[in-house]
Amino acid sequence: MTKTKGHPEGTFPLAYQCRLPLSTRTVNHLADLLRRHLKTIRSRWRILPPGKIAVIVLAVLRHDQRLADMAGGNGVSESTVRRWRDELIGLPTQAPRLDRALKKVAKQGGEVVLIDGTLIRTRRRTGKADRRNYSGKHRTHGLHFLALTDENGA
Repeated sequence: MTKTKGHPEGTFPLAYQCRLPLSTRTVNHLADLLRRHLKTIRSRWRILPPGKIAVIVLAVLRHDQRLADMAGGNGVSESTVRRWRDELIGLPTQAPRLDRALKKVAKQGGEVVLIDGTLIRTRRRTGKADRRNYSGKHRTHGLHFLALTDENGA
């Protein structure tokens, strides 16, 4: 039996493009978080640059792209995309503490603080982590995102 690394005759991998409704600022922010994290854990390299990893993870979270599809289109394994997703989901929790954010608003002369949140829909997770990401109010799985701003939006 011979093993071939090529594709069966008459078939070839097909890649497609999709549009993500994200700002460049969002992608750059996530890529910067990843760069800082990689520096902290002293990781020397990743198979793709942090900006590309951020786009892949955002596509998985935002459009429910299958991990295998994103992996195949970018030349990495499905487990790698899963690891990146799990790693980046943990990073935004490094936001400033509430007391520090309120002190910053007060220092800038702000008198009103606005807090708002939204649910970013995600795919259903399996195992014990399933119920943790389920929103009964929205009747769907997702990550809860909160924003704290002053009256000027800063």
